[in-house]
Amino acid sequence: MFSTRSKLAAAALVAVFVGGATALAAPASAAASVTPQAVCGSGYKTVNSAPIGSRGTVYLTYNSANGNNCVVTIRNTTGTAVDMSAHLYVPDTGRSDGDYGRYTSYAGPVRAYGKGHCVDWGGSIGGVSVQVTGSNCTLLEDHRVTVTR
Repeated sequence: MFSTRSKLAAAALVAVFVGGATALAAPASAAASVTPQAVCGSGYKTVNSAPIGSRGTVYLTYNSANGNNCVVTIRNTTGTAVDMSAHLYVPDTGRSDGDYGRYTSYAGPVRAYGKGHCVDWGGSIGGVSVQVTGSNCTLLEDHRVTVTR
């Protein structure tokens, strides 16, 4: 009987530790609840995206009602603040916007009017960055460059 109680107690202790670890790990995946639409706002739809290594994704969104593009960089998992960026440039008009800083889950939103224009956009997380040029042009294919420092 004593060994059965010991086994049950050990199993209960393991369950407490596993449950505690799971509870503590939950905030690390909180970035999964951040979406480009939540950051950019109502009316924005994702039109393009690019992975930033295994660290996250940079998203290009567009709002057809006002002609604005919005870019946001979202980490796969939250954690200690790291250098992050989101940037957007419309070469035809010279309009640009950027957000550079240390963040725990996302950088941006950055916006620029881009209806009928090609756009350059990108972002970074830690030492990995991606740059997309000539994007979302009707007849042209975009060019992507990923850099790891």
